[in-house]
Amino acid sequence: MIDVLEKARATIAAHSLAARDAAVLLMVSGGSDSTALAYLGAALRDAGDVGSVAMLHVNHQLRAEDADGDEHFVQQLADLLHILLFICSIDIAAEAARSHENVEAVARRERYLAANEALRSMCQHEGCPLSEARIFTAHTADDRIENFYMRSIVGTGPGGFRSMRYENGPVVRPLLDTTRDQLRAYLAAREAAGEPMACDEMGNLWREDATNAHTDRFRAYVRHKVVPPCREWNETLPEVLTRSMNLIADEDDMLQRMADQLAEDAAVWVAEDDTFGVDRSEGFRLLPAFGEAERPLQRRAVLGLLQAMLGPDARVDAASVEAVLAGFAEGKPRGGYVVNIQYDLAVSANKQGVLVEPMAYFRARRKRDKEKAAS
Repeated sequence: MIDVLEKARATIAAHSLAARDAAVLLMVSGGSDSTALAYLGAALRDAGDVGSVAMLHVNHQLRAEDADGDEHFVQQLADLLHILLFICSIDIAAEAARSHENVEAVARRERYLAANEALRSMCQHEGCPLSEARIFTAHTADDRIENFYMRSIVGTGPGGFRSMRYENGPVVRPLLDTTRDQLRAYLAAREAAGEPMACDEMGNLWREDATNAHTDRFRAYVRHKVVPPCREWNETLPEVLTRSMNLIADEDDMLQRMADQLAEDAAVWVAEDDTFGVDRSEGFRLLPAFGEAERPLQRRAVLGLLQAMLGPDARVDAASVEAVLAGFAEGKPRGGYVVNIQYDLAVSANKQGVLVEPMAYFRARRKRDKEKAAS
C-alpha cells in the first residue's frame, strides 16, 4: 500500500507548498478525503514538517440533519487530534437566492472567505506571519481528473487542461498526487492498526454526502459515468493523466510568463502615476507594438489585462478577448474601430493603439471631442 504521508511530504517539497514553520489551516468537510487530510495534517505537525495546525468546517445548511451530523463528526475528529477547530455556519441557499447565483459557486466563495478569515485569526492568536501561512485543501488526483473531463466537455483554453494548480495564493493542495482510493485505504489501515479513529453514529470512518451520487449534477455525472470507462481502458489513468496535466502546466507557465512580459512591454494602464499608483478600473491601452506579437500570446495578455481591470471574480468572455484583438489588422491598430464588450466596456482604436475603458469614460471623451470640434 502506498505511504500517503510520504507522498504528501513529497508533493509539498516538490512544489514548495509550505515552510516547516508555516501555520496551516485544514479545510475539513468530513468526507473521506478531508478526513484523511486531518489525520495527515496532525502527523505533519507532530513530525515538525509544518507549524501550528487548525481546522475549518463550513456548515452550508444544505442537507438538514446530515449537515449537522457532518459538523458533529468533524468536532469529534478535531478533539481526537487536538486540533483547534473553527466552525462557520452559512445559509448558502438563502445567499444564492438573494444574489441569483449558482449554489455551488456561492458555497465555494463563502467557504474560501471563511478560510481566509480563520487563517488570519489563527495567525494573530499564534503570532505566526500570515504571509507564510497556508490553507490545505483535500483535493485529490481524482478531483483533478474530473475537472479535466468537465472542461473537455464544456470547452476551455489550453491552460485549462492543466486542471487544478498545486498552489493558488495561500491555498495549496498537498494531496493532488494521491487518489481517493489511496486515502480511503489509509483510513482503513489506521483502523486495522488500532489507531484512535473518529466515527459517526453508524461507525463510519468518514461522512458520505449522498448528493455525490446524483448524476444530474455535472461533477457527479463525470465521476460516475465518464471516468470509470476510461479507467477500465487504462487502469493507470490517474498516474498517466496527472503526468500529462503536469506537462501542460509546465508549458502553460512558460507561455504565461511570456504573455506577462508582452503586457509589461506593450501595454499601459490609463490611470497610472507616481503619486496614486495604478487604478486598473479605468482601463488600459495596447500600444502599436502589441500588434506584432504572436496571437496566442496576445490572447493571454489581453485576458490577464481584462481580468485585472474587472477583478478576480469577474468572468471574462472569450468573445471579449477576440473583440479587443480585432482592434488590430495586419499587426497595426485599426483607425475608427469601436466595439462594446463585457456589457459596459468600450474598445476603440487609433494610431496610438487599442484602448479599453469603461463605456461611461468613452462616451464622455467622445462628447468632449465633439464639443471641442464644434467650437
